[in-house]
Amino acid sequence: MKQTITRISSAALLLALAASCSRTEQVAPSQQPTAATVNQDATRDSNLAMGNPSGAVTDATNSPNNYLMTKTQYTMSYSRDKGKPNWVSWHLSSAWLGSTARQDNFAADATLPSSWYHVGSTSYSGSGFDRGHNCPSADRTGSVADNTATFLMSNMMPQAPTNNQQTWAGLENYARTLVGQGYEIYIIAGSYGSGGTGSSGYATTIDAGRITVPSNCWKVMVVLPEGSSDASRVTTSTRVIAVNMPNTNSIGTSWGAYRTTVDAIESATGYNILSAVSSTVQATIESKVDTGPTS
Repeated sequence: MKQTITRISSAALLLALAASCSRTEQVAPSQQPTAATVNQDATRDSNLAMGNPSGAVTDATNSPNNYLMTKTQYTMSYSRDKGKPNWVSWHLSSAWLGSTARQDNFAADATLPSSWYHVGSTSYSGSGFDRGHNCPSADRTGSVADNTATFLMSNMMPQAPTNNQQTWAGLENYARTLVGQGYEIYIIAGSYGSGGTGSSGYATTIDAGRITVPSNCWKVMVVLPEGSSDASRVTTSTRVIAVNMPNTNSIGTSWGAYRTTVDAIESATGYNILSAVSSTVQATIESKVDTGPTS
């Protein structure tokens, strides 16, 4: 009788343990996939996936003013004589974003050819123009190294404070809002022309003539749902946001007021901004002015 009771007790215990394990296995999988699927398609893709707008090359001797610089965080065409980038191209998805604080460690870019003038952290001091990021700090918060790269002076352009801190910043913030909605974005930004108006008035150059103050700051954003093979997924219905802002302190603060076409920016700069996209698709999307939401 005692053996029978023991067998029954043991069987009951085993059944209880089995049930407990079964509940644990059911709970754990229901939690983990949730975390895994939030950004299941978000990856760090090529910063130059939409093409090389100016055909920049890594040739300091023959192409000093269209010099290709490829970093993990962004790719650019740099102009030695203007002391600033012609354009900077980068990919933005949730895979690039984290909790790293803004480093504010502005520094000269040591990867520029050694014989060139290296714009320094204080080169804009007293000019009335901000050290305006092309690729913004808040787009690269995945690590200290990523954020630090955005503070290299090769990524800066002399930007009127109102433009940089309000109008331009508003569009940067909106881009990250789209990422939070499940999109990834390819962004190409740059500047052209000569002569802007900062907080100290009009100027064509700063830093004893070594840095050109642009007349205009422009940006193109290609907005895609998270996915892969990105250039081939751009269609005639893909949202493309293009802006062209005067580099002046009297600029309006709503970025939406400065929307234009990619065609217009290409006409002003001579670039082929979305060269990796089908020419048929380009013909449609580059001629449209975006009319989507601005916040």
